[in-house]
Amino acid sequence: MKVARILNLLVVGFVCAVVIVGCQRKGPKNVTPILGAPTTAPGPDETPFPPVENPPGVGQGEKPTGKDLPPDPKALPPNLEDFGNMLGDRQKFKEQTVYFDFDRAAVRPSEKSKVEFVATYLKGNPTNKLRVEGHCDERGTEEYNRALGERRALSVREYLINLGIGADRIITISYGEDRPAVQGQDESAWSKNRRGEFVLLLPKPQ
Repeated sequence: MKVARILNLLVVGFVCAVVIVGCQRKGPKNVTPILGAPTTAPGPDETPFPPVENPPGVGQGEKPTGKDLPPDPKALPPNLEDFGNMLGDRQKFKEQTVYFDFDRAAVRPSEKSKVEFVATYLKGNPTNKLRVEGHCDERGTEEYNRALGERRALSVREYLINLGIGADRIITISYGEDRPAVQGQDESAWSKNRRGEFVLLLPKPQ
């Protein structure tokens, strides 16, 4: 009798153990899959689901990244069609020609007042536009001087934009060494040829 009772207790204990283990291995019912999370419930030795967070940028009021920011107006090319039917006046800003140091494109402090004069005029005449022409002396290759003349014209344009002139009102062109203001092969001539010239652009009369 004692042996039979012991056997019955062992059987009952075994059955209970199987039931308990089976319950532990069952995951929670009605689990809704979450994007980016495991689709099965964790077992007793597994790490629980991490807390669900909004995807990056959703409901967090994040600032736009660099690629989402509006382009720098200094880098925007103007619409050339807007300049096609305008009349050029080279004399208006003849005295405001900007001169540059050798092999440099930055506007010198002594020349900034000239650019500021042009900016003040453009602010008072909103229908007028401007062409900035970049020039170099004859030293250097033709390709290098063409690029340097463009950098000089763009430097003046950038300064005008910083003074409040719309980027869509200013066009640039480089003539490199092709159009010297003064003939000669010394510093007195070269210093006059390293320049940026302004051409005022006026709407044609209707």
